[in-house]
Amino acid sequence: MTDESYLPHTRWSRRIDNALETLGRWTSGIWLILLAVIVINVLMRYVFSEGRIELEELQWHLYSVGFLLGLSYAYQADTHIRVDVLHERMRPTTQAWVELYGILLFLLPFIALVLIYGVPFVMSSYALSEISPSPGGLPLRWLIKAFLPIGFALLLLAVVSRLMRVWTFLFLQPNKQGDADAGQ
Repeated sequence: MTDESYLPHTRWSRRIDNALETLGRWTSGIWLILLAVIVINVLMRYVFSEGRIELEELQWHLYSVGFLLGLSYAYQADTHIRVDVLHERMRPTTQAWVELYGILLFLLPFIALVLIYGVPFVMSSYALSEISPSPGGLPLRWLIKAFLPIGFALLLLAVVSRLMRVWTFLFLQPNKQGDADAGQ
């Protein structure tokens, strides 16, 4: 994890970050539920010799929801993966420029593609009343698919917040303090 404290908050970035942090805390409960479902499924399979496809599908659904909702929190908290060995050696201004170009050239177009194709994906599943093809599988397949655009819409909020902070640092803040000594 890197120190992003050099990026100043704006009124809106602080609101977005606080909302995403709250959502991240709530989402962390999904992992405990997932753990309980896995333990129950393992006990049923190996102790009672009775496997349940619903529990297996529920595991995947909970994992998917946790991952997709956790994306925005990870980006907001700056715990996402990056090449820190290079990033930590850069001055804050250089880090901000890399962040700006990464957001504009890579992250926003990727999010746009997922949202553009994800919404019809969910709508199609809903229109077909799609269910699991497995006997005894879970119904309402569209509901789990809906977390794809939801998760990426939340990620878009986190990106907009970071973009506001980077923009403020690069273009609206007259003195980029810590720039001279941070590169050493």
